[in-house]
Amino acid sequence: MRFVPLLSCSLDPTPWRALGPLALSWEGVPDGRWEGEALRGLPIHTLHLPGKAPVAEALDALQRRHLGPDFLVIPVAHPGNREAGFRLLGDLEALLEATSGRGVKLALRIEAGATAAVLDLLRQARCEAVGFCWHAGCEDLEALADRLWTGVCEPGADLRPLQRLGYRWDMALPAADPAVFREQAAALAAAHPPVLFPAELPATALGRPVVPDPDVVLGKHWERP
Repeated sequence: MRFVPLLSCSLDPTPWRALGPLALSWEGVPDGRWEGEALRGLPIHTLHLPGKAPVAEALDALQRRHLGPDFLVIPVAHPGNREAGFRLLGDLEALLEATSGRGVKLALRIEAGATAAVLDLLRQARCEAVGFCWHAGCEDLEALADRLWTGVCEPGADLRPLQRLGYRWDMALPAADPAVFREQAAALAAAHPPVLFPAELPATALGRPVVPDPDVVLGKHWERP
């Protein structure tokens, strides 16, 4: 699991050049620090939108081609009624159309307690082109696992549920100071070492746990220094 800094676009990107790729919190139009030459050689992995007007926010971000994120992370609240559900689906349809052909994917950051309702809505609409962003409030990881594309966590987070699924994507860690980020990321990496094989897979995958085969022995050449 790789830990990347999640920065506010109000920060200066210069001190973070050695720590790319980055996750960027898009909080409106930046002051020019995240433009053109300032981003040369500094890739943006995920762009986290505020979610108040997701379509407008995404269109604004996508017009700034120098950002070039791999994922747009959209916060999603519980669709409390049919009107809210239709509005969410309409926003997703517009976002999918806007991102088509741009090489960027949508990852929904579903608020705690809303996973089942949002997944049911997506299932009914056959909306399978969006993925999910893990966070501490995620429920029902088995249902999300096939499309879990990125994540965000706090220092000291318990990531063992993700390790059991063999999670290997980037995990964004809110950051404001490079030195503090290095310490927090190192502590998380030590507590959650890389996973070669998942301890378990969702029933929708193979329907059985994946465990090392004791009959498989590495060749002698692997033992050479």
